[in-house]
Amino acid sequence: MTHLQGSSSGQYRRLRVALLGAGAVGSQVARILLQHGDELADRSGASLELAGIAVRDVDAKRDVDLPKELFTTDAENLIVGSDIVIELMGGIEPARENLLLALKSGADVVTANKALLATHGPELFEAADQVGASVYYEAAAAGAIPIIRPLRDSLAGDRVVRLMGIVNGTTNYILDRMDGEGADFGEVLADAQHLGYAEADPTADVDGYDAAQKAAILASLAFHTAVPLDAVHREGITQITPSMIEEARAAGFVIKLLAVCERLDVGGAESISVRVYPALVARTHPLASVHGANNAVFVEAEAAGSLMFYGAGAGGVQTASAVLGDVVSAARRHIAGGVGVGESTRANLPTVPIGNVITRYQITLEVDDQPGVLAAVAGILSEGGVSVATVVQTVEGEGDEDATARLIIGTHKATEQALSDTVAQLAASAVVERVVSVLRVEGE
Repeated sequence: MTHLQGSSSGQYRRLRVALLGAGAVGSQVARILLQHGDELADRSGASLELAGIAVRDVDAKRDVDLPKELFTTDAENLIVGSDIVIELMGGIEPARENLLLALKSGADVVTANKALLATHGPELFEAADQVGASVYYEAAAAGAIPIIRPLRDSLAGDRVVRLMGIVNGTTNYILDRMDGEGADFGEVLADAQHLGYAEADPTADVDGYDAAQKAAILASLAFHTAVPLDAVHREGITQITPSMIEEARAAGFVIKLLAVCERLDVGGAESISVRVYPALVARTHPLASVHGANNAVFVEAEAAGSLMFYGAGAGGVQTASAVLGDVVSAARRHIAGGVGVGESTRANLPTVPIGNVITRYQITLEVDDQPGVLAAVAGILSEGGVSVATVVQTVEGEGDEDATARLIIGTHKATEQALSDTVAQLAASAVVERVVSVLRVEGE
């Protein structure tokens, strides 16, 4: 058993810390706890005792050399009697059961498990409330970026209107490379996998599942409303092509996979929209300058105005920073005494379908290069209540009988439902060969 003590350990109360999981993040958390225990004790006012590390295989090879005697496969016995339980196992089960056990035993819990929080967050928060414990999860939404505390605490007296986030480093790396180099999606994805930015199965990232989980967490905090994961509209980036990237560039935009959470007025009633999709962002917007695998969250509040939080969204050492910040907070709460601070979800705002969202769009069509086609397309848009702002036309095979034109249409603001219905009419029209893409414009 290893004890972490401050340089004047006698003056500190000792707290037992259980660590569940020793992967890329867990190993770094354990290393920092062991190497910098004195500093953490001085900051928290408690001597932190790493009681043990629960893993599936105690003999598995790990990136960090940690004392063998710390490892155990008996998570239950490790949890019981601990003051703080750090969960870095990932997945739903047994992580959920382990954290419920920890909370019922009176321990505070620290987790980076976005999937668990997005699906079972209310259950965990309720369990914490029943015993006066706290759930800390700064690392669950944007890695090392401090965004949970600002939303929950710093902006608690303000009214968040909108939040836009680049919250998945893998997809930002891919789109950034495509934008900077004109590379193909598949080529860059293979590079991302080779570099360790993407998993062998990249579905969670490229299809937007990871970002949707984080969007549900951020929206719940920003709007003081429990947002279920199935209420989040989700689209991925697998259909993004170099030509779409180039067309966006020509119009002054960059394509980013965004998590967008905002307040809406629907029929005179306040509601919220939570969605994840690839969107056009003006190159002058702060989010356009987020490169590589970095993340950023852009918050708009009524009093504070516009704020942006930027940094590493993943990585073992980086994420460990956020986890240990939560550990220090939990230790301070134990020393100060009193019940934990519960989650504020009493606003109970309804989450509305994406059809209620109002934004601008860029629609790219392939049409016959014939007289009257543009007028026909404009007529369909007008009938659908979608107003045209700009049109760019290019022609392939000009002068040939089978020549085709490409129309890139920028619209004024319209509801998603009106746009969706209109695009369906365009696709069915005799003058349109193919609807190439439809992208929303965000950040205006």
